[in-house]
Amino acid sequence: MRFRDGQWLTAENTRVEYAEEVYSITPTPSGNGISLLCPTRKVHSRGDTLNLSTLTIDIEAAFDGCLSIETTHWHGAVRRGPNFDLYPSGQPPVSGSISKSSTSGDTTLSSGSLSAAVSAKPHDFEISFHPTGTPNKKLTTLLNRSVGLAYSPGFSNPLSTADMRNFSHHIFTQHTLSVGETIHGLGERFGAFNKIGQTISLWNADGGTSSDQAYKNIPFYLSSRGYGVFIDTPDKVELEIGTERCCRLQKSVEGQRLKWYIIYGPTPKEVLQKYAILTGKAGKVPAWSFGLWLSTSFTTEYDEVTVNSFLEGMKARDIPVEVFHYDCFWLKAFHWCDFVFDSKKFPDPKGQIERLKASGLVKKVCVWTNPYLGQASPVFQEAAQKGYLLKRKNGDVFQWDLWQGGMGIVDFTNPAACDWFRWCIEGLCDIGVDSIKTDFGERIPWEDVQWFDTSVDPGRMHNYYAFVYNKLVYEVLQKRYGQNEAVLFARAATAGTQRFPLTWGGDCESTPEAMAESVRGGLSLGLSGFSFWSVDIGGFEGYPPPWIYKRWVAFGLLCSHSRLHGSNSYRVPWTVDEDDKSEEGCSATLRKWTHLKARLMPYLFSQAQESVRDGLPLSLRAMCLEFPEDPTAWTLDRQFMVGNSLLVAPVFEEDGTVQFYLPKGKWTNFFTGEVKEGSSWYTETHGFSTLPLYVRENTLLVLGKEGETRKVYDYTENVEVRSYSAQEGAKAALVDNQGDEVGVLEVKGGEITGTELLKGEHKVITV
Repeated sequence: MRFRDGQWLTAENTRVEYAEEVYSITPTPSGNGISLLCPTRKVHSRGDTLNLSTLTIDIEAAFDGCLSIETTHWHGAVRRGPNFDLYPSGQPPVSGSISKSSTSGDTTLSSGSLSAAVSAKPHDFEISFHPTGTPNKKLTTLLNRSVGLAYSPGFSNPLSTADMRNFSHHIFTQHTLSVGETIHGLGERFGAFNKIGQTISLWNADGGTSSDQAYKNIPFYLSSRGYGVFIDTPDKVELEIGTERCCRLQKSVEGQRLKWYIIYGPTPKEVLQKYAILTGKAGKVPAWSFGLWLSTSFTTEYDEVTVNSFLEGMKARDIPVEVFHYDCFWLKAFHWCDFVFDSKKFPDPKGQIERLKASGLVKKVCVWTNPYLGQASPVFQEAAQKGYLLKRKNGDVFQWDLWQGGMGIVDFTNPAACDWFRWCIEGLCDIGVDSIKTDFGERIPWEDVQWFDTSVDPGRMHNYYAFVYNKLVYEVLQKRYGQNEAVLFARAATAGTQRFPLTWGGDCESTPEAMAESVRGGLSLGLSGFSFWSVDIGGFEGYPPPWIYKRWVAFGLLCSHSRLHGSNSYRVPWTVDEDDKSEEGCSATLRKWTHLKARLMPYLFSQAQESVRDGLPLSLRAMCLEFPEDPTAWTLDRQFMVGNSLLVAPVFEEDGTVQFYLPKGKWTNFFTGEVKEGSSWYTETHGFSTLPLYVRENTLLVLGKEGETRKVYDYTENVEVRSYSAQEGAKAALVDNQGDEVGVLEVKGGEITGTELLKGEHKVITV
């Protein structure tokens, strides 16, 4: 939201007041911070203290390398929930240090490696953030006219504010953007990777992958300058990133307070690790979830015979399916979502699932759900009467005809509604369902609604709804199957939802442009604290031509999780290319990439444990996380890392041409063994069985045996260990199929140690 019209004028019908100076500095009650009283006019005399607003800026040490900054106008405003669930693993020790310079008089608050310095210049406003001990190395700064409040419409008589019902009131801050600085993250955003020059609203919406809307709005961004910012509100946040002021990043909220945290790395990995302290890390995901997920697709016709034909066709083509997913129409039309299988299509769902698993065609089953309830279902009346559904302010159940006719929305602020929803999920587990696709959760109304918990603010509930929805379902699965066996397939998210893996990228089109959009979305979400992510292989909307499908298969099988899913057309490969049985056909292509992912499992599953531990993305991992000193790495949005050693560049051209960048060092082509020098761009042409998949030097890569098709096996037995210019100290952690470490391979004295942990006919190869 813009409050100015260019540099000199305020926006029409807007009144803006800025913190013009720091009038006084006092310690905060915690003893770990400072409170700044900032009038919105420079105070030269006692008379200047009258008839003006003041802003209070509280700066607190949060933990080592992290400071919180809260700006408040009117302190009497009620603090309404919900609030983000911070420090889920506990807050680290806090030790704020306050000092005053004997030369400049500046007051500095330090929290371990990060400090904030408040200028002591008379009638001045400047707060700079810098690494402790290096005040001249500024990360970013709040300069003059960078913190303020705004009214709309504007007024000339302050008496008007006696009645605030006709005014909107915003708090904003603007911190500086340095020359060449780039900004990344803010959730799953499908536009430009670098957010400089963008206006962004953090407001969950079902906008597909080809708009500025996002399913997963995360109020966290990462700067190439070595810091990150977390905005501590689930409410709508408006960002002007080098737009209202080209040299500043502005964030604003409607209300009387704005709190944010600045996190110092200095590396981007360290920033994400510290951000994870605030909002949490992903739960561990089971090994089986890395296998291929096959869906019925959305509006297609299917029943038990159809499902069996899909899985039998995949088996006949040697394409192992780990999870079969029943999308929306396992439910009866107009009844979504009452958790009851359509008896005409599926008269014996428990028996069918048992038969599927017993046949060996599939290991696990997933079903689609959403937190809504169509009024045609007999369950609707019961849910409405018992208060399980969100209401309007006049007491009516909130309903609309968007998505489902007369649908209501489950009110997760009502404990009884939560218990009922848990019971529904448990009922699905009773018939053999192993995983839940928690779809939707974005279109949550905020006007004319009354939540069961009257203390919550409807605006704050809009984004936060995704957190409570996914948390509830995830915990049911954990209780049923074990802490590390729970898996969601979620679409909506906010800060903290990364704790309940996993998410997928929503409704993309079947085009190369949409595949590129999906890559950007996955990269941005990974830089927002999410470890695991997937995409609809082939695109959701439309009918992918064979070449798009095959290129997307290669990309999708190198995501952390891989699912075939579409809208009104099936995604089994033989329906895409009229069952082309050649080695260039869709079936052969899918088979090759599915087998490759199985062979990569010793590496993937080991790297997954590191990603969970450190709060990092497994795949898609932005190049800047591994190569932050390379300026080019901060620009790359058509390639990614899988873990810390594999570089992937998807192919977007029909003829197989692809351009990609290799950072400094030696890189080895996984398929051919060709070595290329980094710090260079390359162009290659690929068929459908390969893409640029390069291994970083100094890597010990552990692979399953040639021809391995299972995703869950002994990752230390019959393995192949490849040494890619591995130097002294190079390591590879060995994990079992539960993710527990069983040992480490390490280069010592020119030899690879730890090989006694390997079983069977293992081999070690120097590439």
